[in-house]
Amino acid sequence: MNNNNSQHCNLNIRYDLPVEVWDKVSKVYERMPGWIGYKSGVPYWFGSEEDDVFIEASVEPSGLSFYAQMNIDDWVSWIETFKLEASKVLGFEVGEPEDGYM
Repeated sequence: MNNNNSQHCNLNIRYDLPVEVWDKVSKVYERMPGWIGYKSGVPYWFGSEEDDVFIEASVEPSGLSFYAQMNIDDWVSWIETFKLEASKVLGFEVGEPEDGYM
């Protein structure tokens, strides 16, 4: 039985940040566990929608959005690692706007 669940996270990495910042975000993508690359311009980790486990990201007006299909423990570990790495590289605290990160 598959015990993976849908996960979602929106981060305070805004769509209107300069290209130089987005270039840094791309470098963080590539260093994250499970990185497999881009498919039709969408970054993926571990697999894609056809697979049991995957993470994908998209840039939305509200910020950088992640959608995942995986168990909660693996998801929490992965997204917390992404937040920490992105915070170091980008020079500002990366987190969820609903948690007060702007």
